[in-house]
Amino acid sequence: MRRDSIFYKLFQQSPTLLFELLTNPPANAEEYRFNSVAVKEPKFEIDGVFLPPENDSPGVVYFCEVQFQKDERLYERVFAESYLYFYRNRERFSDLRIVIIYPSRSKEQSDIRPYLSQLNSPQVNRIYLDELGDIRSLPVWVALMVLTILEDEQATEEARYLLTRSKQEIPEPANRAIIDLLTTIMVYKFEGKSQREVEEMLGITLKETRVYREIREEGEKSLVLRQLSRRVGELPQEVRQRVESLSLEQLENLGEALLDFTSMADLETWLEALES
Repeated sequence: MRRDSIFYKLFQQSPTLLFELLTNPPANAEEYRFNSVAVKEPKFEIDGVFLPPENDSPGVVYFCEVQFQKDERLYERVFAESYLYFYRNRERFSDLRIVIIYPSRSKEQSDIRPYLSQLNSPQVNRIYLDELGDIRSLPVWVALMVLTILEDEQATEEARYLLTRSKQEIPEPANRAIIDLLTTIMVYKFEGKSQREVEEMLGITLKETRVYREIREEGEKSLVLRQLSRRVGELPQEVRQRVESLSLEQLENLGEALLDFTSMADLETWLEALES
């Protein structure tokens, strides 16, 4: 299950979700923006960074790590990356907080002795999703996080409940975003099931959701690229990138047009005509 991408989408849709997990969130939580950042020399990729509003400078920066696999060097990496980024951007921030989200305590790093002072400080929060309580008593966005760790049978039941609840409690367009993310979670959780089986489990039509459109677009893109390789040979990287940037409708049109292609020149002519 691709939990990294799911949590990234959750935080993108609702940056305040992180602060719903904390007992002492900042007063201006709704003004934070979620981002991913890179730290060079050495280069680190920090996936979850919540940046304070620029008009609140210097503000508190929040680092978030979602960890579903046991990593015996997790704290070494998280603290090194976070403090290095804080050091290189010291003038922008007055303080930092680090939040690590686990499915359960069993996934936490075993040897925490070198980091007890940090882990026991108010600057570090460890969240265990299986200890947040009954999923039905949680805010909808937080419940979506817990949904990722449930066993299949319970996940299906709770997903249907959350679909009904979100329609009752959440106005559009936020409700549509919740439905899309919930469907994404279930599609990834039940990768071995067909579209019809997932639809029946949830009582919805997947073609109405963004995840279905994304899956369809990825499938069309993969098909067109394979067909092009057979018709005109291996695609240069620049041409491949142009094809991958096409919309679903454009990909479908290319899928029909490529039947008449005999060379790379035909493909390039078609792309140039589309872009002109």
